[in-house]
Amino acid sequence: MFGVRGRTGQLAWYRTGEEAAEVAFLHGFSDSAACWEPLIRAMPGVRALAIDARGHGESGLPEEPLSYDGQSGDAALVLSGQPRKGGVVVVGHSMGAMAAAYLAASRADLVRAVVLEDPPTGEPRDEPRDEPRDEPQDEGPVPRWLAELRELELPDRIARGRSNEPGWPEDELEPWAVSKAQINAHLFELPFQPPVPLTDLLAQTTCPVLLIHGDSERGSLISTEYAERCGQAAAGEFRAVQIAGAGHSVHRDNRAQYVAELTAFLDRHR
Repeated sequence: MFGVRGRTGQLAWYRTGEEAAEVAFLHGFSDSAACWEPLIRAMPGVRALAIDARGHGESGLPEEPLSYDGQSGDAALVLSGQPRKGGVVVVGHSMGAMAAAYLAASRADLVRAVVLEDPPTGEPRDEPRDEPRDEPQDEGPVPRWLAELRELELPDRIARGRSNEPGWPEDELEPWAVSKAQINAHLFELPFQPPVPLTDLLAQTTCPVLLIHGDSERGSLISTEYAERCGQAAAGEFRAVQIAGAGHSVHRDNRAQYVAELTAFLDRHR
């Protein structure tokens, strides 16, 4: 799927072809750029770029505090080296969605439009479930759920994913499982800088925004009430879509509806 592979400094990135990408994908915590491949295959004709976040996939991990600002700066560095007139549409999931929100708020020259899939809110005392320090570290720096997965062989990690998420498409399981072994464990030892609230970022974002989220009861970080707050705060065109029955990984929980919403958005803005 990714025919071109490259590096910009410490960052590994992947592109579907030689032509400049029109859509850039930023993955969630503990995933990798390769986790976007199943979705991109379901969208033929989209010229895509995906980036391994620092400490994930094949990217390096600088010895500095972790922050969404740093992650958005990483994405800006890669995109600046692959210019496309008018910028690209940036699609982010979870951690990657918050990095995309930072990027859209600060680099209008690089971002034509942005899609935020269930980002953390960044509100005080609202801990996102995909942050590096998302549970007590009484048994070491790596969260227990991830440490247990990393002890398994790849076929067993795939089987665990299939058991835990029986509704996911089969082609999602292997890249998800591979990514868990790739994450740099030292990432969990680095301090994390508190984020800016998502609503504050949207107040600085003038490009079109599509916010996609699932059901809070199924683990979505964004509630319908908070989505309404985002719409009120947004400085530019804004649309929120709730995909019923989906949780935090909306693109895995209901790929068909996610692709339909994303495709319609890209048709207008890429």
